[in-house]
Amino acid sequence: MIKRYFRRHPVRTQRALEILPGFFSWSLILFPFWGSLVFPTAVAYYVICFAVYWLYRSMNMSLLSVLAHFKINASKRFDWVADLKKSFPKNWDSIHHIIVVPTYKEPITTLQRTLQALSTQTYALKNIHIMVSFEEREGQAAIEKGKQLQKEFGHIFGDLWTTLHPDIEGEVKGKSSNTCWGAIQAKKHLVDEKKIPIEKITITSEDADALFHKHYFSNLTFEFLKSEKPFNTIWQGNIVFYNNIWRVPAPVRVLASIFSVTQMYILMRQDRLVNFSTYSTSLKHVEEIGYWDTDVIPEDYRLFFKSYFAKKGDFEVQPIFLPIYADAAEAEGTWATYVNQYEQLKRWAWGASDDAYIIKQYVLTEGVPFWDKTIRVLKVIEDHFLWPVNWFAITVSAILPPLLNEEFSRTILGKTLPQVISLLMTLSLVAMVTIFVIDAINRPPRPQKRKLISIIVQPLEFLLLPLIGFFFSALPGLDAHTRLMLGKYIEYKVTEKV
Repeated sequence: MIKRYFRRHPVRTQRALEILPGFFSWSLILFPFWGSLVFPTAVAYYVICFAVYWLYRSMNMSLLSVLAHFKINASKRFDWVADLKKSFPKNWDSIHHIIVVPTYKEPITTLQRTLQALSTQTYALKNIHIMVSFEEREGQAAIEKGKQLQKEFGHIFGDLWTTLHPDIEGEVKGKSSNTCWGAIQAKKHLVDEKKIPIEKITITSEDADALFHKHYFSNLTFEFLKSEKPFNTIWQGNIVFYNNIWRVPAPVRVLASIFSVTQMYILMRQDRLVNFSTYSTSLKHVEEIGYWDTDVIPEDYRLFFKSYFAKKGDFEVQPIFLPIYADAAEAEGTWATYVNQYEQLKRWAWGASDDAYIIKQYVLTEGVPFWDKTIRVLKVIEDHFLWPVNWFAITVSAILPPLLNEEFSRTILGKTLPQVISLLMTLSLVAMVTIFVIDAINRPPRPQKRKLISIIVQPLEFLLLPLIGFFFSALPGLDAHTRLMLGKYIEYKVTEKV
């Protein structure tokens, strides 16, 4: 019956599912306010349950991020080329890699830095083929940048192509449509013209500011050749926002640290690992599913679930324990940097717009193992729906029942609620200590000599977390959810680079 309703009313169900994230988040945020007057005991247990949930997530992240740290360090030291030659002596260098770099108004220096990092790969550079996909609307500037890149790097790789992605009716301007265009053009050059077998080609979507570790494509080649199902897999490296970590203001630096360590933790959670930002898969696979969708803004989660349901659940993301260095949000001036960070996070939170597609596919796609798809979908919904809720639930909600309901404040539960929540949150700080330590070990050294005061003050930056959590997590998340709920769709805005 549900499937029949979804099929008969595609527009109505689409809007209902788009309203759901905002309705859910606003309901949970407002519940402690009005609930404290009507159902204070229910609010108290809601807050306690959420605090326990937060403690579990914090401790889990603390443990797994430490394990990921050791795996990454070991992988960075490992000789992947030697292992490739030993394990696959006849075909170790038979795999080709396409790298699509979608770009719009990126500074030429950013693109030069990206290609320079690719030129240090330990895998055979003749097997690396790069497609820099500019937007046609950038005009002559894109053409000039393409010529400059060809002049500097054209002789280094197997191929370095540039293309201009035209404005096509029905497409949403952004990374997904541009990546799709670049991938199709690269396939024409490498498969259709050069006749390289599509089964021997991977394709990587690389953000223009991303810098791969020098062993990334050697490691990727090993994993591709080793895999029993290389055409049913996406490979994800460890995204760390360290390129400009010492230039950005303290609040943005704290966010970059948390995001980086969180990405380490996620690599250890195969049950919830979804490709993000910069990742690799097989060209044969994206050809089979029709490439990236061109009518959406978030492209990474969409590609995973499009793949997952197309392959009837026989699809997964495998971790590559090597860093991919990215830029933290930055702009000219401190205030502009804050605005840039806010807009980036709002765009990430707009990933909730994919939930309508994911839920519809969950209901309509047949032949996918029930429990596997249910767990997959629930974990994504959990992350998306709770994004704006987390901050309110762990900061202000605990004080509301005894504050707003005098009668409840005289009960045992009312008197002890703030202390119980405080204890649980204090235990959760173990995760913060872990994040600080892991981040301090992994982030690059400060480029200039540090003063003693800066060494002392740096750990204190994490004391800004309550403010940072509101302005750079809860608020952009709520902004995105509310816009989606009201049908006020956002446009793709490229994160400014300096």
